[in-house]
Amino acid sequence: MNQNIKNTDNLNHSLIAINNDNLPIGKQICILSWQILLALPLSLVLSRLNLGGMAWIFGGIFAGVIVLQISRIIYKISPPPNRDARHIGLMLVGLSIGFSMTQSNFITVATGIPVFVFLTFFLLVSGSIIGYFYSRFTQTNLLTSMLATVPGGVGVMSAIAADYDKNVTLVALVQVIRVTSVVILIPLIARISTDYDAIEAVNIVESNLGSLSNYFTASNLILSILVIFLSIAAVNLSILLKVPAAHFFATLMLGLLFHPLINHLPMMAEIKFNLPSGVAIFGQILLGITVGEYWGKETTFQKKTVAYALISTFMTLLAGAIASLMAMKLTDWDWLTCMLVTAPGGAAEMILVALTLNHDVEVVTIGHLVRLIAINSSLPIWVYLFRRLDTQVSESV
Repeated sequence: MNQNIKNTDNLNHSLIAINNDNLPIGKQICILSWQILLALPLSLVLSRLNLGGMAWIFGGIFAGVIVLQISRIIYKISPPPNRDARHIGLMLVGLSIGFSMTQSNFITVATGIPVFVFLTFFLLVSGSIIGYFYSRFTQTNLLTSMLATVPGGVGVMSAIAADYDKNVTLVALVQVIRVTSVVILIPLIARISTDYDAIEAVNIVESNLGSLSNYFTASNLILSILVIFLSIAAVNLSILLKVPAAHFFATLMLGLLFHPLINHLPMMAEIKFNLPSGVAIFGQILLGITVGEYWGKETTFQKKTVAYALISTFMTLLAGAIASLMAMKLTDWDWLTCMLVTAPGGAAEMILVALTLNHDVEVVTIGHLVRLIAINSSLPIWVYLFRRLDTQVSESV
């Protein structure tokens, strides 16, 4: 009897999940609109608390949590995290980072690629070891534990867990705790440890928001539309070519190459196009909203489950700190650069922190791009190995 009740509960939960995944597009747009409208004032308030540009991500996180909780409690719906919103956020952030780094020199940074590869390998091995211990502590299968603890992104790891019929909710919980911890802790440490003027940054942002009309000239509108179409084309091509983190990587490269390419066209050499600052702000808000949506979902985890997730997150952060010390020994980078390069996850967010502080943006960008490519490229191998280990363990029991 109890088993039948349990099966019925599981069936009801599955039906709810199916209905949520098939929410009408109108409701999805309505929820996202409320999240954005709430995130804007929250971000402006948070930007006064010495958070600088990262306030927009934090505002998005809070808005995502609040709106999802209201939807669940009042309207009895629990929408899944909006993947399209995150993809758009990654595209906008990638564009803004690329355009801001047009004049950067990556040639000297490229000589440090062996160091980046070594640090990435160290973090991958560390994540696998942490995943092994996590599986032993929680009595969870190895594949689920690896997907939960390796810093590869909430959406990617959760999707893989779903493909292999693993515990998607547990994977999402551990990943979102890690991402949130990195997104909050690293910028705060960086902000406290530098002489960055947050109030001045807020004034600059508010000034840019107030002068968006300057961008609505004929040439800027045409170029903005061109950038949008090129972004969509670049992302679709990257997806077809199986490029890791296609939405972020493709638009970042487009932003870097846009001016050099357009200046070679007839009658375009004298045109200077600057991406509106609102693009970066909107992209950061969308990134924050999608993280907040994971927190806004209804969960029924036991305290022990959350405690183990926090322990694994602490171990991952500790591995990142060790990697940072190793980077300091292997390079001439300062401690802040090493910390931003080795932060476990949140590539777009960490590059944004470096950009906000104007601190070794090229090094941080190359470091995280190398890791994104390495993690996403090697995931099939790691999944295969852990599935084999899972099979051997189950056969020996």
